Amino acid sequence: MTLAAAVKSRALELGFDAVGIGPATPVEHADAFERWLDAGYAGGMAYLDRTRRERVDPSCLLPGARSVIAVAASHHAGADADAAADARGWAPVARYARGRDYHDVIRPRLESLAAFVDETAGAGTRSRAAVDTSAVLERELAARAGLGWVGKNTNLLDERLGSYFFIGVVLTTAGLDAEAPAPDRCGTCHACLDACPTQAFVAPYVLDARRCISYLTIEHRGDLDTALDGELAGWIFGCDVCQEVCPWNRKAAVATEPAFRADGEFPTATALVTLTDREFRERFRGTAITRTKRSGLARNAALVLGARDDAEAVSALEATENDADAVVRNAAQRALMRTGRQSTRS
Repeated sequence: MTLAAAVKSRALELGFDAVGIGPATPVEHADAFERWLDAGYAGGMAYLDRTRRERVDPSCLLPGARSVIAVAASHHAGADADAAADARGWAPVARYARGRDYHDVIRPRLESLAAFVDETAGAGTRSRAAVDTSAVLERELAARAGLGWVGKNTNLLDERLGSYFFIGVVLTTAGLDAEAPAPDRCGTCHACLDACPTQAFVAPYVLDARRCISYLTIEHRGDLDTALDGELAGWIFGCDVCQEVCPWNRKAAVATEPAFRADGEFPTATALVTLTDREFRERFRGTAITRTKRSGLARNAALVLGARDDAEAVSALEATENDADAVVRNAAQRALMRTGRQSTRS
């Protein structure tokens, strides 16, 4: 067995659903990434700009890197399980965030894979694991390793897994035989572009994060642009619309990892706006939802309630418009105005 074959076999033994190997040279689409940043499409994700040089060259993260091992971990629960989760309140939460935080599940496995490479490749080999918290362009590296192709909705797509999977990479100084990149199989389909509730796609393969519901509900800090108050389409954490309409996800294999399945019931929007910081931490500890902090999640819930305009929603908003958090308070007041009710706050 070659070293590359041994590494791929070990990755599958660790529970990953697919694995590919590519070169650790600078990414081919560095110029496109730079133009995307310069256009302001990253919104408030300033960390991308700060690390732009490192992200386009894997050797900045691991000097001497020669190969990239890219892995996929599916979180696709399947139609029946998704329907059951939706019935328990999870419909406004992106599928990837319904179970345990993927970092906690994937990182230990990646580190085990990196250790295996170091041991198997011989003395002097150095390897480093990276999820999406490191300064690398995982999607680009994974595509180049043959793990899939970048679709028009900017997600990595695989014929067998669709796009409902997490990406992890191991950079290594070991020289491994690289795979051929997968061809683009989106064809003439543009379902994802047409379905986006906020028209966040500037063009095929180009996303303006400033209009993307996933960015707005997760990464954006502070108040949302008032023009977007009614544009969340019911989503409270993330958005799956461009993936839901993708034909490749209709036939995607169901994941076997139980850690990514929806856990219990998701609180209603009326309950979320009144959660305390402590209640938020206790309920969502160990999940990706903590990314928004209580402020962001309650803000999102308030804006969603503003689109409902029923007695329960109005009552919850009135109870929230004096919230100690200015972001939540502002969202509640703006949501009340959308319902046509006058704010009661003096």
